[in-house]
Amino acid sequence: MASNRKVLALPGDGIGVEVMRQVYRLVEWFDRKRIASFDLAEDVVGGAAYDAHGTPLAESTLRAALAADAVLFGAVGGPKWDTLPFALKPERGLLRLRREMELFANLRPAFVFEPLIGASTLKPEVVRDLDMMIVRELTGGVYFGEPRGIETLADGTRRGVNTQVYTTPEIVRLGRVAFELARKRRKKLTSVEKANVMESGVLWREEIQKLRDAEYRDVELQHMYADNCAMQLVRNPRQFDVIVTDNLFGDLLSDCAAMLTGSLGMLPSASLGAADPGGRRKALYEPVHGSAPDIAGKDVANPLASILSFAMMLRYSFDLRDEADLVDRAVQSALKGGVRTSDIMQPGTARVSTTVMGDTVLRELDKLA
Repeated sequence: MASNRKVLALPGDGIGVEVMRQVYRLVEWFDRKRIASFDLAEDVVGGAAYDAHGTPLAESTLRAALAADAVLFGAVGGPKWDTLPFALKPERGLLRLRREMELFANLRPAFVFEPLIGASTLKPEVVRDLDMMIVRELTGGVYFGEPRGIETLADGTRRGVNTQVYTTPEIVRLGRVAFELARKRRKKLTSVEKANVMESGVLWREEIQKLRDAEYRDVELQHMYADNCAMQLVRNPRQFDVIVTDNLFGDLLSDCAAMLTGSLGMLPSASLGAADPGGRRKALYEPVHGSAPDIAGKDVANPLASILSFAMMLRYSFDLRDEADLVDRAVQSALKGGVRTSDIMQPGTARVSTTVMGDTVLRELDKLA
């Protein structure tokens, strides 16, 4: 089928290549079944891009990403490139993609598949039915604020500086994404900051509250300090529906929430830009896990986070909600059948490779389609 859905795949480094291979098999399955087709292209990023071009993100790759309707991303980094200058490290390729594509909203779901309840380190009664979404600001805050750097002082000692800074427009545009998501879910939003000790947190709280009062009175809004939120995620995570927070706190809290589910290898993410007049958003989809160089090339990595990231792409970039649900159900069925990669092994289940997990998901799709 001809397709105007332009997708750029950037497998990257380490296990990114292996898990992306399983996503390609899903793309082929959707095309073969004539359910949906995609104009799929591939390029390099991160360490692979440095090896090929001397930079973690080539200009031609950036142009392709900006022209695509969606980008599927694997992972970047590894010890091979640890000694590179900071500006050339593989991770800078991903950060530049986010910045140039203006991907300000990072969506990180945390949910527990019923067959994996026992894989969490928390008690089953704490994580059963867990289903939350963390919306993290991605292009501002302390990771990008100026001034920044390391300087030598007059007495010979050194000082490292990073600046936490936010403006009203940055907060409001992220807040709208979070409120809209909450409106489609359980209509509860928790805004997280440190307004007790940080002026940027005071501004964040005030602007989110004003936005709610002006446009989203149907959504229940709760304000919470970041340290309390971290504690509550472990104590009673099911109290949350949608959490909205800044770049730094979102980085920390989303990884904490990820481990409630049992494995980083299970969780997808989406990074979205602003909608254009036609409703199209630039978007990048990636698994939460890293490049895991210690297991790269061994066909043992968990591909499910990448497969679920593909499902998020179907949902948020192409409005293919039924098709996204189909992928989610296939993953659930595969897990229910007892297959597990090493990171989610449980007693009484069968350890399988990356490829066999992909095989299993495809078989479940055949049954469900």
